[in-house]
Amino acid sequence: MSHKSACIVLAFACAAMLPAQDNVVTTESKGFYELVKNNIIKAAEKMPAEQYGLKPVPEVRTFGEIVGHIADSQYLFCSQIKGEQKKSEVEKTVTGKAPIVEALKAAFAYCDEAYVGMTDAAIVQKAKGGRRTNITLLSFNTAHNNEHYGNLVTYMRLKGLVPPSSEAR
Repeated sequence: MSHKSACIVLAFACAAMLPAQDNVVTTESKGFYELVKNNIIKAAEKMPAEQYGLKPVPEVRTFGEIVGHIADSQYLFCSQIKGEQKKSEVEKTVTGKAPIVEALKAAFAYCDEAYVGMTDAAIVQKAKGGRRTNITLLSFNTAHNNEHYGNLVTYMRLKGLVPPSSEAR
């Protein structure tokens, strides 16, 4: 057997030993959601309490309002997947760093439940509560979270803070 043939046989043998990964789409979707979620939570925790009212210009939300808005969006998107009518108004009703961070974590925990038991077969089906597929709602939520994480990064940089996604690993 040639060296090239031996390498090919070895590659197939190694691949056969790896467990087949079920629900690849769901797993990868959740992985990206978790990455963004963790960055948002770390940013919310890292920003000093006195900066939660930071508003670089009058036309934009404060840092705390953005975090509250992110919390509200978890209920908006994930309640549709769960077939529930869940509304949240953290952005408009909760103030102060500790209560906002607590509400954010609770909102992410609620959305985490949307992934429990989710399979690739289920992720492409219509959500229990709506017109969209589960993957559309989950993807839009993650994209929305990432968009607002970018806002949080800008606010942190204005205050000389290194955002979580830029910290040394």
